[in-house]
Amino acid sequence: MQSVPNPTLVEATVSFLTQHSPFDAMEAAALQFLGESLQLAYYPQDSFLLTPDAGPPPFFFIVQRGKVLSREDGDIASHNLTLSAGECFPIGASSGNRATVCHYSALEDTFCYRLPAHLFPQLLALSPVFNRFCASYLSTLLGQSRRDMQLQFSQRALEQQSLSTPLRDLLKRAPVTASPQHSIEQVLAIMGEHNVGSVVMVDDHGKPQGIFTQSDLLKRVVLPKIDMQLPISQVMSTRPHTISRHASAYDAALALATHGVRHALVVDENQMLQGVVSERDLFAMQRIGLRQIRYAVETAADMDALHQVGRDLRQLTTNMLAQGVGAEQITQFVSALNDSITARIIELNLQQHDLYGIDWVWLAFGSEGREEQTFSTDQDNGLLYLCPEAYDKDQVQLRLLDFAADVNADLDRYGFPLCKGNIMASNPALCLTLEEWQERFRRWIASPDPKALLNAAIFFDLRPLYGKRHLANQLQKQLFACSRPNSLFQRMLAGNALSVAPPLGLLRDFITEDHHGEGGWLDLKTSGSRLFVDAARVLALCYGIASSNTAQRLEQAAAHMDTPREEVRAIIEAFQFIQMLRLRHQHLEQELGRQGDNLIQPEKLNPLDRRILKEALRQARRLQQRLKLKYQL
Repeated sequence: MQSVPNPTLVEATVSFLTQHSPFDAMEAAALQFLGESLQLAYYPQDSFLLTPDAGPPPFFFIVQRGKVLSREDGDIASHNLTLSAGECFPIGASSGNRATVCHYSALEDTFCYRLPAHLFPQLLALSPVFNRFCASYLSTLLGQSRRDMQLQFSQRALEQQSLSTPLRDLLKRAPVTASPQHSIEQVLAIMGEHNVGSVVMVDDHGKPQGIFTQSDLLKRVVLPKIDMQLPISQVMSTRPHTISRHASAYDAALALATHGVRHALVVDENQMLQGVVSERDLFAMQRIGLRQIRYAVETAADMDALHQVGRDLRQLTTNMLAQGVGAEQITQFVSALNDSITARIIELNLQQHDLYGIDWVWLAFGSEGREEQTFSTDQDNGLLYLCPEAYDKDQVQLRLLDFAADVNADLDRYGFPLCKGNIMASNPALCLTLEEWQERFRRWIASPDPKALLNAAIFFDLRPLYGKRHLANQLQKQLFACSRPNSLFQRMLAGNALSVAPPLGLLRDFITEDHHGEGGWLDLKTSGSRLFVDAARVLALCYGIASSNTAQRLEQAAAHMDTPREEVRAIIEAFQFIQMLRLRHQHLEQELGRQGDNLIQPEKLNPLDRRILKEALRQARRLQQRLKLKYQL
């Protein structure tokens, strides 16, 4: 005879579950099912709950109180994960009805809820929320964390339409088009008839060939006194920037800011024109808009004008946080606008320095080189140049160093602090000819001592920011040519990447440090994002991946390593979550008038974010294990 569940115990069980993800979002019927089906079991310290040799797990477990240690292959030193109240296991083994690969034991006296294995499929069928959670464990947690962050920042942001809106939802009318063979006069008549600021030229199949805008009229037609009967193809902008109709408003915003254009053509899967999105459309979504910021940067006459841009940029990023825009997009967006600000500061200083006849390029290193800048960042830059044959090299370098010193000083005045390690273009050791940079890279790779490995971690994430960009491309080609065949260098660089372990504790969730005379701190940069960045750099050099961006490096390296897609996705999501924690922390610090840093106290995070941070660091450990196996370290 089946026993009737005790209503009080069912209510207590459901009350506990709703304090933890994903159960707090689960359907009422599924929660009632769990409340009536779960059994509470006690496990004394050091006792085993599950082992790989026991076959498919007889129960699905949810930790109610205490801690459970998960370790692979019986080796505590290599893989140990601590599960706390509200966490469940084994997700993969229960979903696939297979043996677990881990040993699960009680770290202390522990109570767990147990769901009999034969009821697990019923739970999956009953709860789409739980089904999605099992299919994409980390992604589900991240989604909930992002929603919580939106609520937090929406109180600070202005009421506005979300930048996550698909472009297809922003297109309110059909695009105004013409043929490339139409005369300039005809196109201007079309613009007047439809009262639009742009006309797209399309071919017979509806594919865009060019665009002509009001801003083109003065500089391309009126001032040059062009014959109005000439075809519009002679004055239109060819190769207009296109973007998929499935992309978001944020994607369009980043494209416009990055490429310095004011219109993007929205196309379908067959590259057929669907509409036009302009800066006007996008900054209408933001009281502090993209166009205002970029226009203010481009026209800034002095540093005072740029300071106002910085305040506007911080407000705009607040709005983006409130709208749930992801960490990767925000860091790329911040980097793109910081690039514009740096370029304007360079242009202002070029008015005071004579560099005529010298080919040079301003290089960005570190997070700026990777397009991963957060709100608090210092300078990491250098200069690469060619010395003309008729010039004295020492004199050329002195001219460049004077110029770089002024640029570095202005960047510092803007809000990018001078680098404490003097990794700046005004340092003579970082203002070098192409041949000198190439020789330095070659020497570091050929003789990878600890200092060379440290330099590689800084300077190999390079990106041209202003000037003769092809010079930087030559340097990158030589970098790959030297590093790809040098397995010793790669192995030592991998060892250096593995020298910092994820700060996960055995008895405590996190290994923390003392800062500010107080314990319990964790550095999200040196003990968090760096774990992913360093590993991705090694893989990029190994496989010749040109991208300097960490997420792109990991994604492209996966194809060479035969890594499961879901594993790569989880690693990238873990990295982006840590980046988002850094952004949020720095932003809140700056709101309080403090210089944002990367130091947090995990115990002060909400339970969901603390749980995801722990899982993110586990993903860092898995990535390091991949690197360890590849190089036999």
